[in-house]
Amino acid sequence: MNSPLSPLSDYVVAVPEEASSKTVSGIYLPDNATEKPKTAQVIATGKEVKQVKSGEKIVYKSYSTTEVKIESQEYILVKEEDILAIVK
Repeated sequence: MNSPLSPLSDYVVAVPEEASSKTVSGIYLPDNATEKPKTAQVIATGKEVKQVKSGEKIVYKSYSTTEVKIESQEYILVKEEDILAIVK
């Protein structure tokens, strides 16, 4: 996926993913029953980003992002320091 945004410095552009509300055993949980981890697919990185690459899935701090909607697609901008993990 090409990014319509070119991140500066140590910012990452990613597409947020919906967390599943269905358990492994097939039970559906209401939205308020559990805290869902915030994950996203990285589509672009700034020049100073050292540990994350395009195409990787990340876990990030939800309160530290900037949300942008372009042509019905939602993107987030997050600083590299606010990325908690890379999902393997």
